[in-house]
Amino acid sequence: MPASSDLIKELRIDRSAPPPPRTGGGRWPWVAGGVVLLALVAGGLWTLRPAPVAVKVARAEAVSTGAASAASVLDASGYVTARRIATVSSKITGKVEEVLIEEGQAVEAGEILARLEATDARAQRDLAAARLAAARNEASRAAAQLTLAEQTLVRSRDLAARKLVAAAALDQAQAERDALAAQREAALSNIRVAEESLALAEIGVDNTIVRAPFAGVVTVKAAQPGEMISPISAGGGFTRTGIGTVVDMESLEIQVDVNEAFIGRVKPRQKVQAVLNAYPDWKIPAEVIAIVPTADRSKATVKVRIALLERDARVVPDMGVRVAFLEEAPPAGAAAAAPVGVSVPAEAVATRDGRTVAFVVRDGRASLRALEVAEVRDGRRRVSKGLAVGEQVVLSPPPELLDGGAVVVSE
Repeated sequence: MPASSDLIKELRIDRSAPPPPRTGGGRWPWVAGGVVLLALVAGGLWTLRPAPVAVKVARAEAVSTGAASAASVLDASGYVTARRIATVSSKITGKVEEVLIEEGQAVEAGEILARLEATDARAQRDLAAARLAAARNEASRAAAQLTLAEQTLVRSRDLAARKLVAAAALDQAQAERDALAAQREAALSNIRVAEESLALAEIGVDNTIVRAPFAGVVTVKAAQPGEMISPISAGGGFTRTGIGTVVDMESLEIQVDVNEAFIGRVKPRQKVQAVLNAYPDWKIPAEVIAIVPTADRSKATVKVRIALLERDARVVPDMGVRVAFLEEAPPAGAAAAAPVGVSVPAEAVATRDGRTVAFVVRDGRASLRALEVAEVRDGRRRVSKGLAVGEQVVLSPPPELLDGGAVVVSE
């Protein structure tokens, strides 16, 4: 049997031997590298993600049709016109000294628009005033002489009664008194003539001032200081015939030409809906004033005058306008029309892959919707299926916008 010392040596641990290899130790570097690679790929995808598309949106509005709504019985086109419009000129021919107006300026009735050179008119006025003063002096002298002649006549009568003077002296005093009375009457008449002459000269001075005939807005400034102006044409010369044009904006109305084959659909006081070409989304209530009782044989049309029931500074003369003559209003007890589809701006409807679609924005994403659409009127398209009232639709969807794409709404 081995000795006990040998057994103890077998139980001793040998610390000089290398440690045993660790199981699985070579996989950790690969795991760490994979994590880093995934992080790089995710960062690249985040950097290359598509940016949100900036879009403009509009809300879908309810559309109602039925017996309770007034429909158009006739459409026509025409222009906005002014019933009161004047090219203002002077009453006399003269040189323009001062022009006090500009285009777009509002003026009141009687307001001064321009002044002409008034040197000659003022000289005539001063001459008439001098003549009036001379006539008054002459009348004063005649009155004084008449007073003296009347006193002489009284004394002559007294002396003749006492037989102290001859009858011829009395007759002479009487004749002198009558002559001076006549002179005084002539002097008074000269005063009246001089006063009329002075008033006429004042009118001549006033004629050098051009005033507005009524309240309105200046649309044309036709003359400048230094130019000649005349109320009549100068035969092709350089003489102006007006200072400017004033339009009464309160007198604006619409005139349209209606084909005589359909004039029977138009009646006085008929309700009209007008749309200016400049503002296609603005519907202006209007009313027929009158049907002008004459036809244009060259165009086979009849002129119709229409009153605007709303006044607005955006309406100016000569604007193009489209009108719809409406049928008579439904009875007061008629049932309200039920909503039929929605209405959206026409530019919100697009075509993708042969389908009529629109993009609805919700929670920052655009959702593609297939639509069933109807007619276009006044710049809006009626959608019978595919949209709900109040949903936001993208206006003029850009080609890069996709179903489910991110969007940002711009003002």
